[in-house]
Amino acid sequence: MAKIRVKNLLIRTYIGFNPEELINKQDVIINIEIQTDIPDATLKNDEPVDILDYKTITKKIITLVQEGRFKLLEVLTKNILDLIMEHEKVTSAKVEVDKPHALRFAESVSLEMEVKR
Repeated sequence: MAKIRVKNLLIRTYIGFNPEELINKQDVIINIEIQTDIPDATLKNDEPVDILDYKTITKKIITLVQEGRFKLLEVLTKNILDLIMEHEKVTSAKVEVDKPHALRFAESVSLEMEVKR
């Protein structure tokens, strides 16, 4: 079992339901942890065969977030998690999405969700 982590993926999107949030994109910071199995043959041969392509998953997440509109942090986080779990090689995933400056006097608000197959 291996853990792949994508740390501090910074993307701009529409997030929130206040009037200014509906018309102005904001930054979100996404952290992802994906568990997957790596075949012994892959480790022995050092060839990218039968492995999870985290670059492709990350590109899909970027597209989802940049092109989407989300009122709730919960929905954004769940959509990212669902996208990751579409890949059969993923055994579990955890997603944390931070919304910087969502609350006065707080650096950020974050939401974390996790799912296992």
